[in-house]
Amino acid sequence: MADTHLREIRQSRQEILKGSFLHAFRDTVTLPDGATTQREFIVHPGAVMVIPLLLDADGSVRVVLERQFRYPVDRVMVEFPAGKLDANEASLACAQRELMEETGYRATQWARAGVLHPVISYSTETIDIWFARGLTLGERKLDACEFLDVITAQPDELLQWCRDGRVTDAKTLTGVLWLQNFLSGAWPLDWQNAA
Repeated sequence: MADTHLREIRQSRQEILKGSFLHAFRDTVTLPDGATTQREFIVHPGAVMVIPLLLDADGSVRVVLERQFRYPVDRVMVEFPAGKLDANEASLACAQRELMEETGYRATQWARAGVLHPVISYSTETIDIWFARGLTLGERKLDACEFLDVITAQPDELLQWCRDGRVTDAKTLTGVLWLQNFLSGAWPLDWQNAA
């Protein structure tokens, strides 16, 4: 299906901000009806999110989560482990690094579930969704200026937190959708052993 009736065509670009993490632009675009307007957006390096699965002795599953203060919203958020890609870093390598650094866990098996675009209205950010299992706990290696608590929850408990508003983070809500569908068997995953 051709989408030419929806496309906007860039006419010019102005750099607004080049920070150590974010890069913001203001583009002038021509709309499908010929009118002109401006679009402001952030170029983001991309990120990963990990859904770590812990298997209890009785066969039940728990997930590893984090509690972390997020300055822009001025509150502590419950979320799955995540982090941005370093330059030229492979998605799986980033997922393995972030899981170990933030939680101390290493996984023997990994499965890429998909990708999400958390804020399509003003950012190029994509987040690759990874599942991890076969977890063993080691020492965390938090980045400087990074403070977070590691917690676990049963899937039903996490779902309730989403329902009652305790979890509002977009990537974590998407992760819970994937978790529900994986656990029900509706969305199978292609697991690979860690390198």
